[in-house]
Amino acid sequence: MQTLPNPATVKSSSGELSTDTTIHRRQTRPIQVGNVTIGGGHPVVVQSMINEDTLDIDGSVAAIRRLHEIGCEIVRVTVPSMAHAQALAEIKQKLYASYQPVPIVADVHHNGMKIALEVAKHIDKVRINPGLYVFEKPKSNRTEYSQTEFEEIGDKIRQTLEPLVVCLRDQGKAMRIGVNHGSLAERMLFTYGDTPEGMVESALEFIRICESLDFRNLVISLKASRVPVMIAANRLMVKRMNELGMDYPLHLGVTEAGDGEYGRIKSTAGIGTLLAEGIGDTIRVSLTEAPEKEIPVCYSILQSLGLRKTMVEYVACPSCGRTLFNLEEVLHKVRAATKHLTGLDIAVMGCIVNGPGEMADADYGYVGKQPGYISLYRGREEIKRVPEDRGVEELINLIKADDRWVDP
Repeated sequence: MQTLPNPATVKSSSGELSTDTTIHRRQTRPIQVGNVTIGGGHPVVVQSMINEDTLDIDGSVAAIRRLHEIGCEIVRVTVPSMAHAQALAEIKQKLYASYQPVPIVADVHHNGMKIALEVAKHIDKVRINPGLYVFEKPKSNRTEYSQTEFEEIGDKIRQTLEPLVVCLRDQGKAMRIGVNHGSLAERMLFTYGDTPEGMVESALEFIRICESLDFRNLVISLKASRVPVMIAANRLMVKRMNELGMDYPLHLGVTEAGDGEYGRIKSTAGIGTLLAEGIGDTIRVSLTEAPEKEIPVCYSILQSLGLRKTMVEYVACPSCGRTLFNLEEVLHKVRAATKHLTGLDIAVMGCIVNGPGEMADADYGYVGKQPGYISLYRGREEIKRVPEDRGVEELINLIKADDRWVDP
């Protein structure tokens, strides 16, 4: 996958500096997960998670491969038991033998120390949830946590987490500290409430334990099903890390976003807002659909922000009374013929008003300037005018003449 260059400044035609349109990403340390690097200025990494039961070896291998083949760069699997953890050894072996190495993350939840230690032998990264990793038995009549109780539980967390940290540290593997708004530990809820502050402090507690053991191969995530909470938590996490001199990369996602159009919009609202602020090094769009449906949404978010270039960028006007051809139909024809030309920007404009000016940044333009004819552009320059029924064919010929065509 490509990453667009990010110029530090933008100059107007007069040579004067103008408003900077570049997204300046937060500087983070690089974290290696198999053959993929998260953070450190590397392209934002796309993740997803298989639905298969990890005990289904062949099904899991096939699911991981399907996701990887369409652009998922890191794949997460669930490991709710020791048997599931042990199955990862065979999954990894079969995946390598039948396909290729794929970075795998194991999702470990309730009282997961033994499970986590087992999966750490086999995969590249372990994800733990601070709210569930050590079980805190709730008391129905509790009104507060004393400092002594708070510290006692903190000590228990350290004792439980230390073997995993040491295991990952000594193998050069990674950990994701993944806080979920809906599963904060009871003492965090009592101390900070059901708030972004509680999410951030939950993550920081685990980070400090890791740092005390000289382990810094960490990725942090703070997810919520409500977009404003997710955005606020990540902004606060960045603020606190900056204050503490921490530079860990962040994994972004709106958890339980749902399905369909709204699930995609909800995920884009949360993930895109933070990415536009330079926050975020890896993302997952969590849809209640087949995991394969998540990957195009991830790449569309990244492409729209100029953070990855993985498809053709089509610039097209919305159509109006000035349009000289069926814009929707023509756009579909142009896309069908050129969608494999990754890296190109192609404009389809219905009239001269929205033509050369609005599509100035495109590599090629397809413009209706007079009834029955199409004007083809290279950048701002009109190259030729052709009959409408030959428009797509002549666009392809122009791209070929520039030696920018590849066969599908």
